[in-house]
Amino acid sequence: MTHQEPPSTRQRPVLPRHLALAGPTAAGKTAAALAIAQRYPAEIISVDSALVYRGMDIGTAKPSAAELAAVPHHLINIRDPLHAYSAADFVRDATRLMHEITARGRLPLLVGGTMLYFKALYHGLDDLPHADPAIRALIEQEAAQHGWPALHAKLTHVDPVTAARLAPADSQRISRALEVYRLTGQPLAHFHTTNKIACDAYLARATGQEDAQHSAANLLISLEPTERAWLHQRIAQRFDAMLTNGFLDEVAALRARGDLHPDLPSMRCVGYRQAWDYLNAIEAPAAAGIPTLHDLRDKGIAATRQLAKRQLTWLRSMPERQVVPCDAPDALAQVLKLTTDFVI
Repeated sequence: MTHQEPPSTRQRPVLPRHLALAGPTAAGKTAAALAIAQRYPAEIISVDSALVYRGMDIGTAKPSAAELAAVPHHLINIRDPLHAYSAADFVRDATRLMHEITARGRLPLLVGGTMLYFKALYHGLDDLPHADPAIRALIEQEAAQHGWPALHAKLTHVDPVTAARLAPADSQRISRALEVYRLTGQPLAHFHTTNKIACDAYLARATGQEDAQHSAANLLISLEPTERAWLHQRIAQRFDAMLTNGFLDEVAALRARGDLHPDLPSMRCVGYRQAWDYLNAIEAPAAAGIPTLHDLRDKGIAATRQLAKRQLTWLRSMPERQVVPCDAPDALAQVLKLTTDFVI
């Protein structure tokens, strides 16, 4: 019999035993990870598409210098904001690091909220078409003329599954979803579903118990709030602290470099895009007037809430996770109990 491997499974790596800690922004992942690393010989691998960038510390809630020094951290401050970092980059780097950490006799501890990275690592990368500059330019023109909410409405008609998890102003993801549909005639959700079915079916045929062994070799703890209001309050407190600690100065310094622009993946990170637009507006006010710091605060908090909502939607599609209510008084104790049971 000829050995046949579906393309979508080629990039599903073999992973060593590890622990993963996921959750929406402001759920308390950093504190929980540090508590784990104080008790067990772990090294932290960041699963965060914003923490990879140098010079973006305040707006990403990057661990402090003391926290970074207390426990070995990886995939933080590895890219200049001018250069993109993809899910494929993450899978390659994280897989290498996990094997290196294991070889040192330590436990790989994956921590973060970029769910696309987790999905790519655990389920493989989807066989999506490459970007088409011409189609992308047409979509940008439509957005300039009608606005991104109008394009989100178009996406709802051709790909309701993807549209349901995107905010009407999420220009990057709406653009990509429409681009994929116009290139292939298939919704983006089709590729995600096809990839999962092919991957699961292939592994069941080829390895029998491999999936069960894979599940036993890792533990994914998910910090999720029971009450959304608790998370919203934490998000607001964090954004206020960012503003107090000099977030606008950080973004102003990035703008002053001269080689960055708001369409870069780094500058599309939540908070940075809103701050960039705010600084543009106060330098060249439109007819509507000069925005206030309160306006920036409202937009930043709203964008962060939308991010948290998308993160929770991704998490709910991962049935292998062990949920810990992050708003419970004993949340940290629950995380440590699950960790102890897994490690011992």
